[in-house]
Amino acid sequence: MHNINPTDGPRVIDWGKTSADYAEWRPDYPPEFYHRLAALGVGLPGQTILDLGSGVGFLARTFARQGAEVAGIDISAGQIDAAQHLAAAENLKIDYRVAPAEATGFPDASFDAITASQCWLYFDAPRAIREVKRLLRPGGVLVTAHLCWLPRQDRIARASEELVLRHNPHWGAADWPGVIPPIPPWAVGEFNLVGMFVFDTSLCFTRERWRGRMRACRGVGATLSPEEVARFDAAHTALLEQIAPEEFTVRHRIDCHLLQPAPTP
Repeated sequence: MHNINPTDGPRVIDWGKTSADYAEWRPDYPPEFYHRLAALGVGLPGQTILDLGSGVGFLARTFARQGAEVAGIDISAGQIDAAQHLAAAENLKIDYRVAPAEATGFPDASFDAITASQCWLYFDAPRAIREVKRLLRPGGVLVTAHLCWLPRQDRIARASEELVLRHNPHWGAADWPGVIPPIPPWAVGEFNLVGMFVFDTSLCFTRERWRGRMRACRGVGATLSPEEVARFDAAHTALLEQIAPEEFTVRHRIDCHLLQPAPTP
């Protein structure tokens, strides 16, 4: 999300705590996202791609299926462990490592493209920018992307967010307005915008899938204790039985920016 605080008050955000739900229930980007990226020259066979903050590896696996040579890093060992298991299940060769985005350990000029999905806000931007510039080959691009539900347009998403806030008032990602900047503010003066796209889509869920998706969000599984997560999930189950059919859609907004390092003066 753009313009979202990376912290939630005194709550520690640990994505490794929710890796199981993240891997099973969090949706990947739809095919249209990858088709648009390919049309802009990202995710092509033979490309070398580094996926920062890879999580359980949605982007990394898709790029590997498409024939790219892929590496993925995440600061959470739990996320990388889940990503490795998912890649192994498909016999995909992906170089996964536990490492921060600001100090990846890869050699200079190693990658044609670097991607960061839903994660740039958690990085130390000045250090991450230096690392990206070090790692990109001439003509390479940084790709940042987000897949976010729209609580101001979707009643089920809005009701679920209100429940999260009752269980975790410190959660800072609620009520996202859906505003996409022409270029991320941290990129101004550091990168040139060479491509972007934004589109809305309705993703399909069952009650069980949406419960899992909400458990995998940072305001629930990544911050609450197991007992607190269980209490939220029980309340969410009751809420969905009241407001949602067994199958439904949730409106999401997808955005993507393609950025090239600005020439040094």
